[in-house]
Amino acid sequence: MKYKSQIPNIFTFLNLSFGILAIIAVFYDQYGTSAWLIICAGLLDRMDGQLARKLNAVSEFGKELDSLCDLISFGVAPAILMWHLNLMGTGALGIGITLMFALCGAFRLARYNIAEFEGVYMGIPITICGGLVALMSLYSTRYATSLPIVFVTMIFLSYAMVSKRIKLRKR
Repeated sequence: MKYKSQIPNIFTFLNLSFGILAIIAVFYDQYGTSAWLIICAGLLDRMDGQLARKLNAVSEFGKELDSLCDLISFGVAPAILMWHLNLMGTGALGIGITLMFALCGAFRLARYNIAEFEGVYMGIPITICGGLVALMSLYSTRYATSLPIVFVTMIFLSYAMVSKRIKLRKR
């Protein structure tokens, strides 16, 4: 059945939809909602890959689609959320950190797509980094978060996505 092969892509598009909705929520100052949408996108991202393997529907198209959607949901959406919530008032530094996070995420995804996967991730996956930014944003909506901590965390997560020194085994 050829429709079976599209089921993982439906989950991928749901992931993207949640990422876009997370960005829209930021425009309405709904930071908690935005963070939860990013976290839910992460769950959908986990399920699309599992479904693709389970349904024997793994494809190059699905891999590329997943990366494009992940860039929005876990690169752009968390960066915009953190910028609007904590970095907007910091001028060029905040803009630079926002750009760096999204750009490092794009670089990480592109590098991952062309690499031979041997069971070990080079750098921390964008899904994890975007999820951590969402969690940090949830914390920031309840408690005051110092700007130096936000700066250091965003810079570290950006570095962690592209680092060849950080290696994680896939489980």
